[in-house]
Amino acid sequence: MCAERFRTPSTRAPPKLSAFRTKESRVKHEHPLIVVGASLAGLRAVEAARREGWGGPITLLGAEPVLPYDRPPLSKAVLADGAPVEFKPFRTEAELVTDLGVTLALGERATGLDLDRSVITTNQRTLAYSRLVIATGSSPIPLPGVKFSDRILSLRTWHDAVALRRRLNQGGRLAVVGAGFIGAEIASAAVKRGLEVTLLEAAEAPLVPALGTAVARALAGVHAANGVTLATGVRVAAITESGGSVDIDLADGSRLTADTVVVGVGSRPQTGWLEGSGLTLDNGVVCDATLSAAPNVYAAGDVARWPNALFGDELMRLEHWTSAAEQGIWAGCNAARETAESFQTVPYFWSDWYGNRIQFLGTRSDDVEIIGSGDKFVALYSSGPKLVGVLGLNSPMVMRLRAAIVAGDDVDSVREGLLAGTAS
Repeated sequence: MCAERFRTPSTRAPPKLSAFRTKESRVKHEHPLIVVGASLAGLRAVEAARREGWGGPITLLGAEPVLPYDRPPLSKAVLADGAPVEFKPFRTEAELVTDLGVTLALGERATGLDLDRSVITTNQRTLAYSRLVIATGSSPIPLPGVKFSDRILSLRTWHDAVALRRRLNQGGRLAVVGAGFIGAEIASAAVKRGLEVTLLEAAEAPLVPALGTAVARALAGVHAANGVTLATGVRVAAITESGGSVDIDLADGSRLTADTVVVGVGSRPQTGWLEGSGLTLDNGVVCDATLSAAPNVYAAGDVARWPNALFGDELMRLEHWTSAAEQGIWAGCNAARETAESFQTVPYFWSDWYGNRIQFLGTRSDDVEIIGSGDKFVALYSSGPKLVGVLGLNSPMVMRLRAAIVAGDDVDSVREGLLAGTAS
């Protein structure tokens, strides 16, 4: 079963090539399995399909002209210092083409889907499929009127990261518009390299939608403790280059000047190419419990929205590394199977700020209690008496609470256990 062979949320290492082609294909397919999105989710879908016994052709299509690569380092290791960096894909071209039998279509962008004919269109051609996995991820939300340049940047791709790294090498003043997880990681890397950093956030505190007001305010103190200026409740009216610097005009009439500006005000699922396809699009590609969006069509990663049975079939769309890997595995596995299996998971993500590790398991709720303070605390999220989520700042114990969330343990007993552990 998919759950027994592929569920490895705690590891970032890709499966070994010896794990593939372990089954004989049960069905011959005239047309390929097409995976749209050369992302982590897309790659894992390819690997899982082969291991599950897909013996037909596989085409991996990606808009970027590069092999699939890991994105979390873009806001961490790639920006960390001035040492040379090397592009390192998950797998070499030889591994994908020769060992996994994949036809690569990199630098090719999907533009449409016809469910009745089982074909996709791209900016170059029309392709028929037997099975389709959609793993196109998400893209940055643009700020109206902002024109990107050498000094005004966003961060989504390897090339974005290299361009931002070049700017950080110049030092000076950095302004980050949007104090979410990516913005915070960029600020962390820049401060470590000696830049003067300002974070601009439209909400009353960073990450309120993701974490709730109380936890967001608690984490806001981490920025100030590390010398970052955090301005909340501010709206950006315009960003313009002026000579050798960048002016940021705020809605209240004030102006901030920086040498480099990074815009990171959130992302949205890349579903534009699916408009009019007949798929249900609502904050992503809406799927059933097996990640199926239509007959022979699956979705995975940032673009997928599915009912998570562990949380009362709440429709979830997750933008995290672990969920992208898990869903890619499940979608690829189901695409190759005769009978698809339901997917459920406890969401998990992590982020590193200024040497602090933030970890989150489960889902947020309005009921939250913070145990601890300063640079070490745990936040327990509950729904009624049940624990549904937990966030830890520099608290490795968070990972031990996954089983409690799955079991729906009483939050009071979890709290007592944490306090007893702290006291000891």
